[in-house]
Amino acid sequence: MPPFPSQTPGPEEPLIELRDVSFGYDASRLILSNLSLKFPRGKVTAILGGSGCGKTTLMRLIGGVHAANSGSALFDGELINVRDKAQLFRLRRRLGMLFQFGALFTDLSVFENVAFPLREHTRLAEPMIRDLVLMKLNAVGLRGAAGLKISEVSGGMARRVALARAIVLDPDLIMYDEPFAGLDLISMGVTAKLIRTLNDVTGCTSLVVSHDVPECMAISDYVVLLATGGRIVAHGTPAELMASTDPETRQFVRGEPDGPVKFHYPAPDIAVDFGSAA
Repeated sequence: MPPFPSQTPGPEEPLIELRDVSFGYDASRLILSNLSLKFPRGKVTAILGGSGCGKTTLMRLIGGVHAANSGSALFDGELINVRDKAQLFRLRRRLGMLFQFGALFTDLSVFENVAFPLREHTRLAEPMIRDLVLMKLNAVGLRGAAGLKISEVSGGMARRVALARAIVLDPDLIMYDEPFAGLDLISMGVTAKLIRTLNDVTGCTSLVVSHDVPECMAISDYVVLLATGGRIVAHGTPAELMASTDPETRQFVRGEPDGPVKFHYPAPDIAVDFGSAA
């Protein structure tokens, strides 16, 4: 299968590229296997797949948290070297991350959570920091909540605070790890609209890791479907995946209980564990 997406328009090089990447936390089991992907600039790409297929691990490789066992990961044409701390600091300055559970600092206010990257990565004066933080909070509808403690905001509001923090440095790349998890339908819709709007307004590149098929199909330009072992099952536009006749793709995007994707993790025959009691 060719690197995704083979149909990328225009002459620009992708912002993120993975070349024959394999990775496992131990030698006995690979999470990603010979994975080649290209993520186009200025687009929203959804990375879908069941639990344990390597979606979050993929983000960790892009962020330089882990090094690939083999193959290479490139950020704007530059090989990511996890041993080069200066490079990682510089590249991460161009990256915004919305963590799965927000990862907010509970001892800091909403304002100070969003201000944290500015204080860490810049030497801006306090009036400028104040204006930037309030602008980003306004973009996610929470300017009026700037003085609240994290314990005083709801789960959906906390997710929006985390989003404001992720975009406060105007990054070239924003990665969203399960941005819709645990949200009610209204908060989910608001979050999805924010992801799409921020991408279009700022021109950034967005990678969205999620299990939520309808929301991702509604806001994404491209979709990658991964399976256990980090292999690519399908890639293309949302319309192409929804119209796919491939059994594995159909099962996932339609949420069908029966099909090639099994519910049980591979295990020995039940008689091996339970003997005659089985």
